[in-house]
Amino acid sequence: MTSALPFDTEMLAPDAAGMARAAQLLRTGSVVAFPTETVYGLGADATDPRAVAGIYEAKGRPRFNPLIAHVANLAAAESEGVFADDARRLAEAFWPGPLTLVVPLAATARVCDLARAGLPSIALRVPDHPVAKALLHAVDRPVAAPSANPSGRISPTRAAHVAHDMAGKIAAILDGGATQVGLESTIVACLGGVPRLLRPGGVSREKLEAVLGFPLTDGIPASAAPSAPVAPGMLTSHYAPRARVRLDAVAINPGEAALLFGSVSPGGLDNAVAVRNLSEAGDLREAATNLFSAMRALDETGATGIAVTPVPEHGLGAAITDRLRRAAADHG
Repeated sequence: MTSALPFDTEMLAPDAAGMARAAQLLRTGSVVAFPTETVYGLGADATDPRAVAGIYEAKGRPRFNPLIAHVANLAAAESEGVFADDARRLAEAFWPGPLTLVVPLAATARVCDLARAGLPSIALRVPDHPVAKALLHAVDRPVAAPSANPSGRISPTRAAHVAHDMAGKIAAILDGGATQVGLESTIVACLGGVPRLLRPGGVSREKLEAVLGFPLTDGIPASAAPSAPVAPGMLTSHYAPRARVRLDAVAINPGEAALLFGSVSPGGLDNAVAVRNLSEAGDLREAATNLFSAMRALDETGATGIAVTPVPEHGLGAAITDRLRRAAADHG
């Protein structure tokens, strides 16, 4: 089934007709938003530079920020990237799932240079969402899919969020309901030597290290860092609402909205323009699921700032605080 959004963006149901239409649009070079278990992705044929350019155009995304290529399974990923032992172990343990692996480019790769930002490496993921999996099988080629939001803004966890930001900029939105994880995939670089955690996300450091049997290191060493990011989500200012974000708040200032975690009650809460609690029970999984929706809702109140109370930095809390720090960075 298909319904029309303003400016000719189609809203597609996740039934046979909607899936067929989404696959057709992707194969013919259009940009289609679709759900994964993390957030909604803005998909285009990763083998087609013109289609990939449509993603950059819709997002207003810097051309130096590479895209994740989504594939149906490990076999498809092996056609695009070179999987050494550590990368293979991680793929076998966590795919399909919220893990992106950055690996050397394979000689057989079809993902275009534009999607990789000209890098000799590639970011790959096998998503764990029934709609995404069915769509990737139907398209039968890699699909580049950053989060379906304007570059640097809050990632969408519902089709309505995508429609709000992207109507008139993309061909269609495949509506698969609310996402389950609610924040982006963990990114690990396996480019030789010890694997490096580039971005915390839906798979915790602890789980990754349990599979590897040794600690991950963080980031790309300065001596090896290219002038551009080697993976998505590595710009300092990212996931940013329009309101200024203030972290580790113990009191709420007049005009601010409040983003809480757990049973904490900061001073001046009566000053808050609006209040959202990521998880009153202090559940990090619930907090991750609610993060972007809560930030979006608070931002839309017109508050001058969003005051965020502390979130523990273990497990999924590390990913949540990473996103919050990026949201709080100076973004002009």
